[in-house]
Amino acid sequence: MNAFPDELCDTAGELLTLCREAGVMLATAESCTGGLIIGCLTEVAGSSAVVDRGFVTYSNEAKNEMLGVPMELIIEHGAVSGPVARAMAEGALARSRACLTIAVTGVAGPGGGTETKPVGLVHFGCASSAADTEHARHVFKGTRAAVRLATLRTALAILRARIIASCEA
Repeated sequence: MNAFPDELCDTAGELLTLCREAGVMLATAESCTGGLIIGCLTEVAGSSAVVDRGFVTYSNEAKNEMLGVPMELIIEHGAVSGPVARAMAEGALARSRACLTIAVTGVAGPGGGTETKPVGLVHFGCASSAADTEHARHVFKGTRAAVRLATLRTALAILRARIIASCEA
């Protein structure tokens, strides 16, 4: 029995196959998901061929110390922001053997939301050694668990799209 829903394990498996075929090594930098993305990827047997590492950087200090996200950036934009998600992804790229990284930072709830940063808001950063860092912003509905699972699904989809795009280039 898998620790994650079968559909997520299947998606992760497909992503890992694409990575293997493209010669891509992955790393993650996670805040609001607390390691769910790396956990789902490593749920798949053989994932060590393409998964280098995962950074769980829940606190601002961890983002700064482990990923090199400048505290000034966190203070200016907040931990839940596009600039911080991009910096997290770039920090994971610089501090790993990966050539493709995904970073997530958000407000999973049920508390902690504001008018400008509501519960369910998640910022994604995707960095690669071959292209510019991308950013995506989503607001997911539902419980804390639903927001975190939606974030996981979206992160896998972003990585998949990035690999397919790089293979077509």
